[in-house]
Amino acid sequence: MSWAALLALAGAAHAAAPEPCQQLVGRLPNLTRMQCELARLSESGARSVQGTPLYVRDVGEGKLRVLVIGAMHGDELSAASVALHWIGLASNEPMAMPQPVHWRFIPVMNPDGLLARPPRRTNANGVDLNRNFPTPQWEHDAPSYWQRRTGRDPRRWPGPRPLSEPESRFLFEQMDRFRPHLIVSIHAPYGVLDFDGPSVPPSRLGRLYLDQVGIFPGSLGNYGGVHKGVPVVTIELPNALRTPLDAEMRQMWVDLLRWTAAKVAGDGPALR
Repeated sequence: MSWAALLALAGAAHAAAPEPCQQLVGRLPNLTRMQCELARLSESGARSVQGTPLYVRDVGEGKLRVLVIGAMHGDELSAASVALHWIGLASNEPMAMPQPVHWRFIPVMNPDGLLARPPRRTNANGVDLNRNFPTPQWEHDAPSYWQRRTGRDPRRWPGPRPLSEPESRFLFEQMDRFRPHLIVSIHAPYGVLDFDGPSVPPSRLGRLYLDQVGIFPGSLGNYGGVHKGVPVVTIELPNALRTPLDAEMRQMWVDLLRWTAAKVAGDGPALR
């Protein structure tokens, strides 16, 4: 797409006065207004605890469905920025794949946590959304893990019951309706790759190397990858407040596409 076309598209998006960009530009690292507006986020119809819309963007059409999630933890600002940059790459620099891909992006899963000052890991109810998914024996395992392994860390409270939060229910419903063949969840700041589920995991994305850290009660990797049998790639960026360089973000995207093309098939298992 030419620069003139990009400017025209950005102008049209600006005329629509997109609310997400008013919230996110200046809040997220390495994100310009043009990049945000070109992402063309749309309201999903779901809202956070505090009534903030949860935005999505679909790119492409195909049997192979990939769900990309950013900022499940609100204090991991770089995760949302990378997801928004990847929307631009998926939209404007499509790369040849063996089969067409339908991408669904949820760049800010936890807007209340992200927009808080200072930003916080949990949602507005103080729940760690990445411990709130309905893994088997959640009622016993999640509270026990929180009490014994985290010392009742308030940043890791799994909530009163599985799917107690509107944000986790939204993602649960998206997974049920979209039925992804692959889930990519972007986090920070450990600087590694984690993987749950079938298939051979990617050995690296950009400068991030595989270092599987285990599973947790109520986590997305446990629910999607272990319980439902759909690959979940968890990206841990090196810094929660700064993105990698643009070239590095692009290389991570290219590596993700190459691994997806080789290891994930649109006619294979999808989340049910």
